[in-house]
Amino acid sequence: MSVAKRLVKQKKRRRFRVRNRVRRDAHGRMRLSVFRSNRHMYAQVIDDSTGTTVVAASTVEKGLGGAGSIASTKEAAAKVGSEIAKRAVEKGVTDVIFDRGVCSYHGRVAALADAAREAGLNF
Repeated sequence: MSVAKRLVKQKKRRRFRVRNRVRRDAHGRMRLSVFRSNRHMYAQVIDDSTGTTVVAASTVEKGLGGAGSIASTKEAAAKVGSEIAKRAVEKGVTDVIFDRGVCSYHGRVAALADAAREAGLNF
């Protein structure tokens, strides 16, 4: 098996392991899912009981960074975190469970989570 295939397989296993742990411990709460690419940060609050996205925010949006710019900084991630929390609170969602996906809880992911907590989300 090539190195690239092994890394892809490990990434899929890690995502599956984290996602199952999050769903097991959710107890009816909605899930704050975070995706980090090399250029942008994406966050969405998902209701797993219906399979729908309640609110979403990303650095691709014009007010949070714009599509043409590279927004791969902790400051941009913090903007996304505070915006997702503000939108979720407006929809009546305050308690969520954090789903970091395959990313470690460090750097931009941690900055997004801290900003979301400061803006009113509980997890």
